[in-house]
Amino acid sequence: MNNSPGNPARLLWASLRALLVLTLVCGVLYPLAVTGIAQGLMPGRANGSEITANGKVAGSALIGQRYDLPLKKGQETPAPDLRWFQPRPSNGLGTNSVNTRYSLLLSGATNRSGDNRELIGWVTAAKAAVVRDNSVPGHPVSPSDVPADAVTSSGSGLDPDISPAYAQLQVNRVAARNHLDAAQVRELVDQHTHGRILGFAGEPRVNVLQLNIALRDLVNGPGTG
Repeated sequence: MNNSPGNPARLLWASLRALLVLTLVCGVLYPLAVTGIAQGLMPGRANGSEITANGKVAGSALIGQRYDLPLKKGQETPAPDLRWFQPRPSNGLGTNSVNTRYSLLLSGATNRSGDNRELIGWVTAAKAAVVRDNSVPGHPVSPSDVPADAVTSSGSGLDPDISPAYAQLQVNRVAARNHLDAAQVRELVDQHTHGRILGFAGEPRVNVLQLNIALRDLVNGPGTG
């Protein structure tokens, strides 16, 4: 075995060269290549599936947003702004058990079983709120009309989409709050309803952010803030 003083130095230099080469390849060249390919083939997805409105980024097509009134003194959670289509609930995602503003610090399911009393309480309260908020004169909402996604959060709690049934359930309320004809709003929902991926995967869906941007344009006129 060669124990000469120069042997450790050669091993150290070889290790340093390997570290530098691997850092260059794996830490610089590979990320640049992947980023370049992604930007060339699918720039929208590579940049986070951003949705723009009036030249500004309004959000991501992949992340849900809430549409709430300003928080009032004494309130723990803000009331929904009923002029807009509302997303799915987002319960049980943070250390305080309720993630009401789609905070991105944590995401995940509630991990509560179907017979959990707290979960049953959330669903019951959510269904009552959906019936109350969306019942307008001449168009009452029956509890049996409330779809599951209106009262339950998704697995991540950040679902940007709702079912066409939940979007249609909100049409009369949105129309009344914005002084629009219900047929106009219903057509808007139809225009923003996406079918199953490749015709068989997943379920039909409506992206709430895209729908509300279109609603704002219908109310205020295209290009308004």
